[in-house]
Amino acid sequence: MEENNLLHFLDSPNAHYRRKCEEYVSRHDLDDHSDAPDIDPANSRERLEHLLKQPANKFCADCGTPDPKWAALPFGALICIKCSGTHRSLGVHISKVISVNLDEWTDEEVNCLACSGGNANVNTRYEAFLPENYIKPRQDCTTEERSNFIKKKYEHQQFVTDPQFSCPLRLNNKHTADKQHHQQNSSVRHGFAHPFRNSWRRKDSDTKGLKKMTDVGMVEFVGLIKVDIRRGTNLAVRDVMSSDPYVMLNLGHQSMKTKVIKNTLNPVWNERLMLSIPHPVPPLKLQVFDKDTFTSDDRMGDVEVDIQPLISAARENENSAVTAGSVEITKLLASDDGTLAKDSVIAVVDGKVKQEITLRLQNVEHGELEIELECVPLSQ
Repeated sequence: MEENNLLHFLDSPNAHYRRKCEEYVSRHDLDDHSDAPDIDPANSRERLEHLLKQPANKFCADCGTPDPKWAALPFGALICIKCSGTHRSLGVHISKVISVNLDEWTDEEVNCLACSGGNANVNTRYEAFLPENYIKPRQDCTTEERSNFIKKKYEHQQFVTDPQFSCPLRLNNKHTADKQHHQQNSSVRHGFAHPFRNSWRRKDSDTKGLKKMTDVGMVEFVGLIKVDIRRGTNLAVRDVMSSDPYVMLNLGHQSMKTKVIKNTLNPVWNERLMLSIPHPVPPLKLQVFDKDTFTSDDRMGDVEVDIQPLISAARENENSAVTAGSVEITKLLASDDGTLAKDSVIAVVDGKVKQEITLRLQNVEHGELEIELECVPLSQ
């Protein structure tokens, strides 16, 4: 019997990519390649471009917007920028979103997209039992309609199996059922089995959790921000002689983190992370931690960045004719008691609006963080 689709997401996205890649390689090793197009299998970009030319992949898998430039892995669906914002809100443990043009694709990711069979196969699978009277969202739909559909389609997978014969995943999980049974018996033994008190508490808790998830899914996005975490300088010691630092990014309800650099107070990450910009625009929060194995990670400082000036500059530049060279738009001045360790310049560099920032970490003895921001408006 085929494994329940929801079980895939109990693993990390990378584990799911590996399974997809193995399926892809095994399938194509057995195929006759005599009629295959003349495409260099080692060139990920050419293979990706070939996949984008498939008829079904020329439209967003979720709302039908033409020319989708984003992919939702590990589903292998090509989607538009508006749907990509909702996919990001599901979390990377469910849907990892990457850009066709802005990200460098690995062979593993291209294999995953190829193995999915494109949007036609994705929709055949994840919309197999879409009710006849159900209206899919269109490109001009509301944020709420888009969010509700994507959650049902991918997170809850309500359209994968016939509702007559489907059953919740938790009923198939014997360990979960035994654990719930044990907790119920334990509550009775300790005298906490009052039926009305427990029922309203549980209902109130579930309602708050559901409301929070719904609010996250229905956030409107105004664009994307690429954050290049370059390096840290003179960070604080949190181990005996040094630290194992990494950076955590937060923007609204989104969180991402860099790799850990071992045993250094001057780490060089050179790592790019990308987040959707919600509306209203919150500050970009950066936290530096020291990775510990057996205890909780130690804080090494934090700082907030107001990204509104960068967004405003990107909007003003949308209709600009400047496509080459570098043009300074504005300069933010550093101060002895502020978060800017050096003057920060917002400039148009080869048509892209960027800001280089050297940040002075707060709530710590010392330490600086060097980053570069790039804003991509939703219209682009």
